[in-house]
Amino acid sequence: MVEELVAAGIAAASVCAVYLTAAAKVVKQYERGVVLRLGRLHKNVRPPGFTLIVPAVDRMHKVNMQIVTMPVPAQEGITRDNVTVRVDAVVYFRVVDAADAIIRVEDYRFAVSQMAQTSLRSIIGKSDLDDLLSNREKLNQGLELMIDSPAVGWGVQIDRVEIKDVSLPETMKRSMARQAEADRERRARVINADAELQASKKLRQAAREMSEQPAALQLRLLQTVVAVAAEKNSTLVLPFPVELLRFLERAHQPGAQAAPQQPVSTPTPTPSPLPQESEPEPEPERELEPEPEPEPQLEAQPRPEPDSDRQLEPEPTAEALEAPAVPDEPRIG
Repeated sequence: MVEELVAAGIAAASVCAVYLTAAAKVVKQYERGVVLRLGRLHKNVRPPGFTLIVPAVDRMHKVNMQIVTMPVPAQEGITRDNVTVRVDAVVYFRVVDAADAIIRVEDYRFAVSQMAQTSLRSIIGKSDLDDLLSNREKLNQGLELMIDSPAVGWGVQIDRVEIKDVSLPETMKRSMARQAEADRERRARVINADAELQASKKLRQAAREMSEQPAALQLRLLQTVVAVAAEKNSTLVLPFPVELLRFLERAHQPGAQAAPQQPVSTPTPTPSPLPQESEPEPEPERELEPEPEPEPQLEAQPRPEPDSDRQLEPEPTAEALEAPAVPDEPRIG
């Protein structure tokens, strides 16, 4: 009799141990337990810690409440300005309602992944290439709004969406590099022109100061010579002496002005007088001007017509004709 009671007690203890093992559940701190009793949702979501369920009647699903980082595969699309790009992103989301995440959607992770890919393709088609490269904050906000709208009913909250990388074709990269190079060259030319303008203004002021003190120009020349002679591998050659500069400075002073040239009057030709019986006077020596190259053709000067009012001179006698004739003076054109 005693042995039967001991065996029954052992059997009951074994059954209780098996029941407790099947009914006892442990929910971690970052999880929540959703219990389905006979296929129907239990009204209470099990908190973290030790909990019991009815074996073979209740079925508990554990839902992770941590933030999930999900990479979105690279999506290829055409932007609004007809440029083919490949864009990938990353989505940060978490479950805020464990019951809706189990009841309303079959697999909330897969649903969020597909929604993120679709929204990313839509954002690519609505945006320009410049927006994808420089205005990503606005695109991230639009992408987050497009994913979060249907995910609210699934008990999922989208915390953040980021566009990671934008892949461009090689031809587009080269075109953008040429554009950036041209823009930098344009800015360099503008800066260089501005520097030249400022330098010209300073040089004008320096020239005005040097014009008041002529010795400053010589000092500046000597400073330039010293600066050039600092290099050991250079040879300095001055093509003109410094004294020439002083001569030029004296020539450009206001007091030293050239004497005005007297106008040269052209003599009026007169009829030559008759030769007389006298010794010919020596001809004055005239400096012949050098003949220019090529020789200019001398134009025949018209002889002056005698005035009709002037009385005719008497004809020369025989003695005057026998006198030696004085040669005509050479005429210089």
